[in-house]
Amino acid sequence: MHLFANPISFPHHCVFPYSSMNVSIARKIAFDVLLRVSEQGAYAEEALRAALGESASSAVKTEDAGLATELTFGVLRWQRLLDFRIDRLLAKSSKSLDAEVRIALRLGAYQLFFLERIPAHAAVHESVELVKFARKRSAAPLVNAVRRKAAKEFVAAQSPRDAVAGLLPNDLPPAERMGIQYSHPTWLVERWLLAFGEKRTESLLAANNRVPTLSGCISDPHHRKDILSALQKAGCTVRPGHLLREALILEGGNPSEGEIVRRGRLAIQDEASQAVAHLVSVEPGNTVLDLCSAPGGKTLRLALDAGPAGHVIAADLHPHRVRAMAERFQRAKVQNVETLVLDATAPLPFAQKFNRILVDVPCSGTGTFARHPEIRWRLRPKDLEDLHARQALLLRNALPHLAPDGRLVYSTCSLEPEENERVVSEVLGSFENTFRVVSARSAIDGFLQESVRVESVVGADGFFRTFPAEHETDGFFGAVILGS
Repeated sequence: MHLFANPISFPHHCVFPYSSMNVSIARKIAFDVLLRVSEQGAYAEEALRAALGESASSAVKTEDAGLATELTFGVLRWQRLLDFRIDRLLAKSSKSLDAEVRIALRLGAYQLFFLERIPAHAAVHESVELVKFARKRSAAPLVNAVRRKAAKEFVAAQSPRDAVAGLLPNDLPPAERMGIQYSHPTWLVERWLLAFGEKRTESLLAANNRVPTLSGCISDPHHRKDILSALQKAGCTVRPGHLLREALILEGGNPSEGEIVRRGRLAIQDEASQAVAHLVSVEPGNTVLDLCSAPGGKTLRLALDAGPAGHVIAADLHPHRVRAMAERFQRAKVQNVETLVLDATAPLPFAQKFNRILVDVPCSGTGTFARHPEIRWRLRPKDLEDLHARQALLLRNALPHLAPDGRLVYSTCSLEPEENERVVSEVLGSFENTFRVVSARSAIDGFLQESVRVESVVGADGFFRTFPAEHETDGFFGAVILGS
């Protein structure tokens, strides 16, 4: 589980017409968001949503919102490659520049190297205007000079990744080379090369730099026809999911902001995340604990499966997120969910035992780099150790509350064994054969598309795994645990 709001669905990675007014509006929004991400630790998705909302009174056009989205996420995905190109043109590293100047240079470089039909002179001009707008007027000559040098280096026929390959030293270690070309930290590339091999790692790095698929699922099949009609009227093209039979792939329009989403008839949710909720295998009348439940997408599925006779407790650490969940469930008219603020790293306060428990723990989010690219620049090796300790504590606290015939699912949106297999192995080992892992195969097989082999998502060890480059979803892990 990574704690983010529903994805923004303005179209991006598109070809944009240029006008000085349009690009200026979009660039200012992107600049402000990127500055917040860099200097305040904001999450790009939430900051962009807020910025577009604040700009609503200025009547931001759909194409401007789309370009602001493209610029924001494009710069974050390709940050290291952009910095490499920029640093070659500077007397000193861009890291020594003020954040405002560094971000203006990245925005200009991204437009120049990645976006078609935005003239080079426009990218140069707007970068200079942005540093003036940010009250860094003294840096304007530097930005102007760098952007003009970059424009001379631009080769339209080459992809940015191929173009930079010829600029790298021949003796550069493979992880360093791939880290620059695919814009990832070297330490992550190194560990993925060891875990996945070169071919699979390269495919993962490429997938992390693509615009992620926007997926959803219909909460009430009885309203399917009305929901599809509403999506089409909103300019959204609907296709079948890659992984799950019930999933929808949504293209165009802005379905996240539609009434059908606000009312809970359609949940915007990655297909791998949807699959985790299915692993829990909730039955009508079950008592269910969703331990780290915000923002509540999986909880909705658990509540629907539990039915009117069932009861779901949706707990989370953060009060504001619990309030947002409660409002979401109220809009969706879901009445069998009780929300609760709870620190699950402490012993749980429940006297009862639950038929089903979902422990979707906070994690590194390495399976969601396409959707949340800023995470790759914040994560450090030590974070995996700290997360492992917290995740093990959450699972250890949950297990005693599982009913004798119950079922618990432990899940993450991480690709890292420290957060996945090793947590499960360590915690179950401390209970001396009280609990056991069972294969996720029977739980998920009936929900998969006919073209998807269950062996592609459930390994010989019984764990559920998705891989972004192979399944066109986020990378998730799931372990199904029963009492022995």
